[in-house]
Amino acid sequence: MITGKNYIGNQLSAKGTTTHKTINPQLNEENPTPFFQATLEEVDQAVELADKAFKTYRKVSGAKRAAFLNAIADEILALDNELIRMYVSESGLPEGRAMGERGRTVGQLRAFADLISSEDWRNRTIDEAIPNREPLPKSDIRKTSIPLGPVVVFAASNFPLAFSTAGGDTASALASGCPVIVKSHAMHSGTGELVASAIIKAAEKTGMPNGVFSNITGSGRVVGTALVKHPKVKAVGFTGSIAGGRALYNLAAQREEPIPVFAEMGSINPVVIMPNVLAKKAEETASTYAGSITLGTGQFCTNPGLILTIDGENTTTFISDLAQKTIDIAPQCMLHPNIKEGYESNGEIVASQKGVEVVKQIEGEIGENYAASKICAVSGEDFLANPKMHTEVFGPFSLVVKAKDQQELIQVIDSLEGQLTGTVLAEKEDFEDLHNVVDSLQAKVGRIIFNGVPTGVEVCESMTHGGPYPASTDSRFTAVGVGSIKRWVRPFSYQDWPFELLPEELKS
Repeated sequence: MITGKNYIGNQLSAKGTTTHKTINPQLNEENPTPFFQATLEEVDQAVELADKAFKTYRKVSGAKRAAFLNAIADEILALDNELIRMYVSESGLPEGRAMGERGRTVGQLRAFADLISSEDWRNRTIDEAIPNREPLPKSDIRKTSIPLGPVVVFAASNFPLAFSTAGGDTASALASGCPVIVKSHAMHSGTGELVASAIIKAAEKTGMPNGVFSNITGSGRVVGTALVKHPKVKAVGFTGSIAGGRALYNLAAQREEPIPVFAEMGSINPVVIMPNVLAKKAEETASTYAGSITLGTGQFCTNPGLILTIDGENTTTFISDLAQKTIDIAPQCMLHPNIKEGYESNGEIVASQKGVEVVKQIEGEIGENYAASKICAVSGEDFLANPKMHTEVFGPFSLVVKAKDQQELIQVIDSLEGQLTGTVLAEKEDFEDLHNVVDSLQAKVGRIIFNGVPTGVEVCESMTHGGPYPASTDSRFTAVGVGSIKRWVRPFSYQDWPFELLPEELKS
């Protein structure tokens, strides 16, 4: 049952008077439960509990932490249709998407459980002593990875499960030995509370210390600011906008003790279409990309918001076909009225720039919170002259840039900010011209895709879901896959330490 209260450790709490309600975007009406914004006292209580829990939890064996993660997965599944119904009512997304995302969330938890069942993930190294080395003896030095401390995770708006309360940030931090305080997303507070209840049950069943997890709500900036500035918080995970991520990053940097903020932020995910693709597979490519642009109402951080081509007769035909196929796909509901407002506002910013042509957009009446798909086009010269065209339009939108030649195409890529993904569509006849394209893209993105679409992020060890700023605040780390655990640990060395006092993973 949804209470609207915060979880401060394993206790429900509602000390404040400020409340908000979530919105059912399909019906364009408020859901019934009011959610209590955490007070600063409750924020402090959650962090103090996490700090106390850390002293115990950091020493819990990998096998026991794995049992905890698997128990969370089991408890999420036990929520069954109650969770699915809540997810749908707060997001406007279909039931199939909810079930798929639940599966991904459970899969991530179990993947981290498998990872920490042995200690290999700690990147251990052992340099044994050489006491007789000349001219100086060598000490015995052994290195491992240890958890940072309490972590604050900001739930994402567009993935109410997989990037939220028990999503990848939370799963990886708990796996590493760090307690987690989740700042629940105001748009899906009910979904967050249900998942939080599953985590608390799992913690109690597996004997984890109280405070290993808390879930607090707040619809403004007060709660988030207080969490990031709290001196006992040691790291932050965030998925969302550039403005939001940068604000948190700045707060963390201005602390007396600066802490890392691992933020996955904006991306327009450039797609380079080489000439022979447009000559041979233009219609097929248009169909594929119309589907990718509108998938999930375009509300993915990997949505292909920028398509780069070289101008020509085939290019003109392709753009027209892409635009028609995109608007032929029925409009879909967006996550929230604020999301739709942002989509329309940012789409207008791009579409109103000098030289931009609105090729086609859905016209006429659509649902209140539904998105009208739009395809725009512009010359390479005009794009290079105006950075406003780099604006991320979060929704079913894409801007096609027509470069006059290969050299200008490279200039367009070089002008971009950091991105999560870059995609190349090419035929074998294009391969000779790809080297400079790939070199330029590699400097700008965290993942490069060949003859595919960027939408869809496989959860596996080789995945990189991050990139140069502003795609993420630290391009050395991924937010997806078991490698994301590395964000929440630091290297630690033991020198000439008695063998019997070494942690088990460092004993030869």
